[in-house]
Amino acid sequence: MRGKRKERVGVVLSNRMQKTVIVQVQRIFMHPLYKKEVRIGKKYYAHDEKNECEIGDVVRIMETRPLSKLKRWRVVEVVKKAKKT
Repeated sequence: MRGKRKERVGVVLSNRMQKTVIVQVQRIFMHPLYKKEVRIGKKYYAHDEKNECEIGDVVRIMETRPLSKLKRWRVVEVVKKAKKT
């Protein structure tokens, strides 16, 4: 049995590559000294097999084996579609 794979939920920033999206995941934590809420975003390259993600979509990504130089995540599901303008 495999270990538990990490999952993250984030927003799609770019879908210009073929079968790849860039997902930004926000993390909020309390600063240890100043006790202020700090927001930090990290970008992940994720594999999108069906090219279904659009910019602004909220997606769930899961850790996977290395697929390329930068891709170590894959899109599991689109949680919320972006509004069309």
